Amino acid sequence: MNIIKHYQWKCFSIEEQPHLLPDGREIPFTSIKHPGAVIIIPIDSNGDLILVHQYRPAVSQWLFEFPAGTLEAKEDIFGCAQRELAEETKLAASQWQPLGQLLPVPSFCDEIQYLYVAQGLSATDGELDDDEIINVVTLSVSEVEQKIADNQIQDNKTLAAFLKARILGFI
Repeated sequence: MNIIKHYQWKCFSIEEQPHLLPDGREIPFTSIKHPGAVIIIPIDSNGDLILVHQYRPAVSQWLFEFPAGTLEAKEDIFGCAQRELAEETKLAASQWQPLGQLLPVPSFCDEIQYLYVAQGLSATDGELDDDEIINVVTLSVSEVEQKIADNQIQDNKTLAAFLKARILGFI
């Protein structure tokens, strides 16, 4: 069985290929191929969190999220994190801590999301992508927790990143 590419859009594709299951059976499996992404948790000198309030056309809503973005072709993961932080918040960070990875939808997509805490923030140049409408917001940890409780923060990558940073003692 060969790989069949059903659809290609920007950097994503839908592909069917043979897959060997742990029990020895080979099945055709269709999945979304994704280059990966980064999620940045910017923490300012007061311990407050920098989020973006971004319009998402797929759900026709404004969402509170940590800055994040998709890896470009052959892009270094850490370089992508620095680029996305600058693009979305116009901030640079002097201190970076990797927090591991998330698998947002492993049932049908191979995307890996790489988490970083960014501290030692300073202003820098950055330019949004053409399809982005973003407002940068600074919230205390308790304000973020209240927005989570009130269902005002629904984005799964933001929720998972917040939990991981909280458990690891960064916030």
